Amino acid sequence: MTYLFQQLLNAMQLGSIYALIALGYTMVYGILTMINFAHGDLFMVGAFLCFIAATFLKLPFVPTLLISMIGVALLGVVIERLAYKPLRHAPRVSAVITALGVGLFLENFTLVFSPYPQHVPELIANKTWVIAGVSISSLQIIIILLSIGLMILLDQIVRHTMVGMAMRAISWDKTIVPLMGVPLNLIISITFALGTSLGAAAGTMYSLAFPVIDPYMGIMVGWKAFISAVVGGIGNIRGAMIGGFILGGVEILVAAFMPSTYRDFVAFSLLLVLLIFRPYGILGKPRPQKV
Repeated sequence: MTYLFQQLLNAMQLGSIYALIALGYTMVYGILTMINFAHGDLFMVGAFLCFIAATFLKLPFVPTLLISMIGVALLGVVIERLAYKPLRHAPRVSAVITALGVGLFLENFTLVFSPYPQHVPELIANKTWVIAGVSISSLQIIIILLSIGLMILLDQIVRHTMVGMAMRAISWDKTIVPLMGVPLNLIISITFALGTSLGAAAGTMYSLAFPVIDPYMGIMVGWKAFISAVVGGIGNIRGAMIGGFILGGVEILVAAFMPSTYRDFVAFSLLLVLLIFRPYGILGKPRPQKV
């Protein structure tokens, strides 16, 4: 039981990171019905901004986290305006190809500055306590609590603010809402800023928990976060949170009780099985077709 509780704690840590990244996917899809496949690479940019702020500017954890989140949020808004906005009325495959191209650009642009893996310095004094045989580190506590706090904050913004009401209205019908005075472009930019800033927060915490980063780290993590969003019900914020913790738990428990090489196999198999029996995810609902 001690070993099981230890693995569940590890699953909470990994799942909270997946959930934060999955929120970026689900927010953009909910507004534009588009998959931002560059989101995993924005997660990677957040990790590298953390590395730069911690290594060269010698900043502590909180300023480093804020710089990473603000920098990636601004980058997300710029990408939306330059790459995605001109394609809102284009076929969906055009937006998908563009998103993949943006991701490749970010990876190769980062390679110019850092072609080798980098080690992120320790920003938090990592103390460990043993409670009933379970090792709990201060870094795990901070990652889990900070992630849950950011998720709750986003949920409150979406459900209880005017900006959140506008987001939900645009998600329902983005053709009629601008006629009612809602600034469509501004709300979409805010959505990208919020989603990408959460991805940057996940990148910062991931780089502290697993302190070796590289320009391609966002590819597999991004795909797994996308699986989390689909499992929970893409377009549903609470579903993305649930999906992230489910996938984190599956990966950790598979590595704990089976060969670790089966982690990705089980993760992608979970997606396939769920799509067969529940195509819209755990909390997802079919969108009505407007004719």
